[in-house]
Amino acid sequence: MDRSKIRIISAVLIAGAVLPVSAKKPKHYTNPVISVSAPDPTVIRDGKGTYYLYATENTRNLPIFKSDNLVDWKFVGTAFTEETRPQMVPDGMIWAPDIQKIGDKYVLYYSKSRWGGEWECGIGVATSDSPEGPFTDMGKMFISKEIGVQNSIDPFYIEDDGKKYLFWGSFRGIYGIELTEDGLRVKPGAAPVRIAGTLTEGTNILKHDGYYYLVGSAGSCCDEDRSTYHVVVARSKQLFGPYVDKDGRPALDNGFSLMHEGDDKVAGPGHNANFVTDDAGQQWMLYHGWDKADYEVGRKVYLDRIYWDENGWPRTASGHPTEKGERPVIRR
Repeated sequence: MDRSKIRIISAVLIAGAVLPVSAKKPKHYTNPVISVSAPDPTVIRDGKGTYYLYATENTRNLPIFKSDNLVDWKFVGTAFTEETRPQMVPDGMIWAPDIQKIGDKYVLYYSKSRWGGEWECGIGVATSDSPEGPFTDMGKMFISKEIGVQNSIDPFYIEDDGKKYLFWGSFRGIYGIELTEDGLRVKPGAAPVRIAGTLTEGTNILKHDGYYYLVGSAGSCCDEDRSTYHVVVARSKQLFGPYVDKDGRPALDNGFSLMHEGDDKVAGPGHNANFVTDDAGQQWMLYHGWDKADYEVGRKVYLDRIYWDENGWPRTASGHPTEKGERPVIRR
């Protein structure tokens, strides 16, 4: 057989061996899914199926990551620049954003605060035509001392029965208030309503099978490998409560049930994003945690699937961060 035929046969055999492997998508993922510090994540999916994640500004001016599959994330820039940076609380940092799509705008709620400034901190809002920005700051919604709620940080937006609401708070009570139709301001005449006690921060509320689930984080967020942060939950038949835990204890009296906590490898998992539903109907939770073997990096981002028990309460597979799991189902 001449050499040209040998080369052709060899090429066909190599192609046959390689193509199926290269075309095969991985079935599993490993945590963390973002290995740089990106605390307090919030996530949205755009109309083309791409996910965007925003986080507290350990990367200055608030980092934005994107992913096609919830596992492989790429840094794409920041929501603000030094020129467009929000000026509310001038010496404060931008913490704990919440991203939403309201009408044709991407709306980014954010906290502006400095450590210890619990009456001077507050919540602002910015908008963009694109999830990648640039975002235009629309200014403050309120400052703690103006609205009468100490430590007004950690915003969370929800629409319910045709109305728009903002919930917020951090270890000084969780509160909710109605917003204007565009979601950019507090509705004139509206007053804060307290729905939970002083145990939690990082509020998320989701609806499932007739209940509202109030998910939050308790414990210490920021003590590196000694952090005690953990995710807790209470539920109610009404958006503004009363919320109770599995034993019927009121959330107003700090009654919450444990949902997810650290282990010997990850400290302080918590401040989760809104639950994300994949294309197979499975729900997922992105949250931050301290990798005990690499805690100097800061709070990395982890991914876990949400399950619902026989009594209708959310949980993760083991109640601890997953090391390796099956990937979300994303059809693109």
